[in-house]
Amino acid sequence: MTTAATDAEGSGAHPRFAAALDELGLGDLHSRIRRFPDATRTAAEAAAAIGCELSQICKSLIFAADDVPVLVLMDGASRVDVERVRAELGAGAVTRAKAEVVRETTGYAIGGVPPFGHRTRTRVLADRSLLGHDLVWAAAGTPHTVFPMAPEALIARAGGTLVDVRERTS
Repeated sequence: MTTAATDAEGSGAHPRFAAALDELGLGDLHSRIRRFPDATRTAAEAAAAIGCELSQICKSLIFAADDVPVLVLMDGASRVDVERVRAELGAGAVTRAKAEVVRETTGYAIGGVPPFGHRTRTRVLADRSLLGHDLVWAAAGTPHTVFPMAPEALIARAGGTLVDVRERTS
């Protein structure tokens, strides 16, 4: 039997994320995690490394809604409309969380935040644009690792609420 730590070493996934996969009954994903020699800190870099469409990347972004962290899952080709997030949450103000808040809340650095397996539980909003694909790719806890998952399953595991919060294009 393998352990999360062994799997994390083999896959390159962050140990906290590897443990979360095991806890969620998703241990089979360990073998599907891809590790890249260079960091893929942006959605475009990740899509190029994987060889998928930019919109198949699932970005995990932390915002502060009235100073309370909230996770927004967004497709890699789109940007989050903070005003739509504010309206969805009924918040007074929504801003991008500072790097230290992201790390404190999730346990991961920006560029490697996965959609679940965080240090603390936060509210999760998932943009419907993710449902446009059979498979999406998300960070596995480091800027060097990603994993594939059906978007419906990913959103369910993250405890996400489906919303429309991406910027509208003219």
